[in-house]
Amino acid sequence: MLLIISLFYAVVLAGPVRATGPAATIEGVVKDLHGAPVAGASVSLTMERGVSMQTASTNAQGIFRFPALAAGSYALRVKMAGYDELSLASFSLEPGEEKSITLTLKMAPPPAQGSKPTAIPEFSDEPNFTVAGVTDTSNLGGHGSDVTVRNRESLARATASLGGQSPAPAQAPPSRATEKSFREAVHLDSASFDANFRLGKLLVEEGKSRQAIPYLERASQTKAGVYENEYELALAHCEAGDFAIAGKQARALLARKDTSELHHLLAEAEEKRGDPLEAVRQYQRAAELDPNESNYFDWGAELLLHQAEEPAVEVFSKGSRLFPNSVRMLSALGAAWYGSGSNERAVETLCRASDLDPSATEPYLFLGRIQNAETAWNAGIADRLARFVQLQPANALANYYYAVSLWKQRKGPDDNGNLPLIESSLLKAVSIDPTLAAAHLQLGALYFERKDFPAAIAAYRKAAETAPDLPDAHYRLAQAYRQVGEKTQAQQELQLYQQTSKKAAEEVDREHHEIRQFIYTLRNPAADSRTQ
Repeated sequence: MLLIISLFYAVVLAGPVRATGPAATIEGVVKDLHGAPVAGASVSLTMERGVSMQTASTNAQGIFRFPALAAGSYALRVKMAGYDELSLASFSLEPGEEKSITLTLKMAPPPAQGSKPTAIPEFSDEPNFTVAGVTDTSNLGGHGSDVTVRNRESLARATASLGGQSPAPAQAPPSRATEKSFREAVHLDSASFDANFRLGKLLVEEGKSRQAIPYLERASQTKAGVYENEYELALAHCEAGDFAIAGKQARALLARKDTSELHHLLAEAEEKRGDPLEAVRQYQRAAELDPNESNYFDWGAELLLHQAEEPAVEVFSKGSRLFPNSVRMLSALGAAWYGSGSNERAVETLCRASDLDPSATEPYLFLGRIQNAETAWNAGIADRLARFVQLQPANALANYYYAVSLWKQRKGPDDNGNLPLIESSLLKAVSIDPTLAAAHLQLGALYFERKDFPAAIAAYRKAAETAPDLPDAHYRLAQAYRQVGEKTQAQQELQLYQQTSKKAAEEVDREHHEIRQFIYTLRNPAADSRTQ
């Protein structure tokens, strides 16, 4: 059973004192995985020695309270129809202590095929998507929650996607006149090595690798063994998707000449063929032969992509020391810290990356993703996202992340000062990019809290239309339909939520299996040799 439990201490109103000595108090809130309160949940409080003390039900805001408690060790149990049962065992209360607890429920799995459908769970009448102030946090849920894990993987993939970006200024693409003249040269002398090689190399540079292969092959037939031509031919095959051919050609060339660019090319081919361990080895060798920024980045990105976070931190740390002005290296280091569970170091590093070049988009996007996955508001992230939207007002994600930042700054559902700005920022985001499902989803949450359920339904439906596999969209749409009495439609959306959640969980499980195998082999080279 997946659960996320956050314990924190806050000042709350003390109840009547019935215990000997200063009375202790527990006040808490029960939420679902999407941050919405769960009303009507049964919460039982039991002392460590097993004597039941009190039972309470959550109100419309998902809040429960146990006043006037004696000091000692306690356990909590939460039950709610449609959700997995949740237990929190063995926490202590000191005399006079006032403890606040947040408990997060996971929806029960869908019934087996052929069984009677479950009833729609009773949704909250008073959703509250804000987070209370935290002074002392103990995240007992760890880094295994679905939301956090998916976010770490998303950041890793986003980091790896930066590998295609050159740190040097891009050169102007060759002109059409140049390509035309090269083709004329081949037409005049089709057996010319120089003419075929120059045209083939030009086509590779233009991203026309499939077209380049015949000319490079003809050049190879005319004059065999020329390294530059053989390398371009292997590169063309790799970029055209012929990864096995590219790998074979790169290995043949490596037997003659040990170069960084060949190891890098072979790494790309092996990654695309599904052998990340060999890809890591080849990226590492490329960086050893030529310790440039690109080689270090791609080496670390390959490790991070397959969740070998600690080695990735080491590689990106060294890369940042060698290339202190590289924004993408520092951004990647922040993503690696986040992947390893060091959230504070991740945020600090990404803020430094953003400050290093405020015009760079990637650090803002990484900070925005982290903000969305974490519960506590972070001032450093908020400052950078405010700068992001100021510098890039026409960027849909800038407006969306800024709106989420303002939303998380609210002190409670009655804190409406920034709601007009939040709404306008979200509306601007979806006007710039109508397919931005997350912004439609956040708009729905805003309207839902305002009790404008028709507007919430419209926003949630737009989110579901633009991202049909997004479980949150269907779950929240079911909530909204329930509020207006459309129980049939709510049931349909709840079933879609269960289907999409199952599909997403299966995909995560598959990826995790592959990642675990990669890390196991990385840490146990002998195991890899035994499988050869």
